[in-house]
Amino acid sequence: MITGLACALGAALGYGVGSVLQAAAARQEPLAEGLDPGLLLRLLRSWRYVVGLGLDGLGFVLILVAVQSLPLFVVQSMVAGFLAVTAVLGAVFLEMPLSRRDWIGLGVTVVGLSLVGLSGTDERPATIRLAEQWWVLGAAVALGVLAVPCGRWNGTRGAAALGAVAGLAFGATSVAARMLPDRLSLAHPLASLGDLLRSPAAYALVVAGAVALLAYSTALQRGSVTAATAPLVVGETVLPALVGLLVLGDRTRQGWELVAAVGFTLAVAGAVSLARHGEPSVAASS
Repeated sequence: MITGLACALGAALGYGVGSVLQAAAARQEPLAEGLDPGLLLRLLRSWRYVVGLGLDGLGFVLILVAVQSLPLFVVQSMVAGFLAVTAVLGAVFLEMPLSRRDWIGLGVTVVGLSLVGLSGTDERPATIRLAEQWWVLGAAVALGVLAVPCGRWNGTRGAAALGAVAGLAFGATSVAARMLPDRLSLAHPLASLGDLLRSPAAYALVVAGAVALLAYSTALQRGSVTAATAPLVVGETVLPALVGLLVLGDRTRQGWELVAAVGFTLAVAGAVSLARHGEPSVAASS
């Protein structure tokens, strides 16, 4: 469990630094018209975006490790703390100073994350059915379809809509990761590969990851970092936490249900409060 908590916190740090680097790169590109896959190709020419993407990749690997030993509500709320990292670094590097309200939001987030961490347990009695994996894959495809009209909106509305889609897609990747076959082993890579290729959850993870990456990169062009990221936090924490509790058999430590609920609420509310941080800005033309 300690390893899982450390991985979740490491993922939050990686995501926080990565999002600021990606935002800096996205603002150097001309404003994309709609949901343009070519934006990702252009951004790959920027070292900031490549490093940010690498940190995202590292964070994702850490989440894969964390969800193997912790309930989703613990992992996702911990990862939501990356908005606090984003806000602080955004204030330093993107000229978006923190107000007193922002600092209160940061403090509330930290308290909430601490309570969630204390209430978690490493018991995971879930049995995953094939139909549930297909549902996650279907949801990932549906999010890709939904992202297309959202990509036509500019300004804060576009940033919020695409951020929400990206958050739900990132949440779907965490749910899919929990549904991957238990028999995966580095000692038997061929057998593990066969299990992966037969698992709809593996395809859901890839589809949802691609949708999340493109939607979030586009959202960063539409408004401030936190305007795009706050709805992402809600999308990637609340729904996966509910799926974990209702479908995947996640549980809190015995007698800590109220502490977990309060901590989760505080963590998400504190992160969402940071949506007010930073004025929306128009991407700069290169």
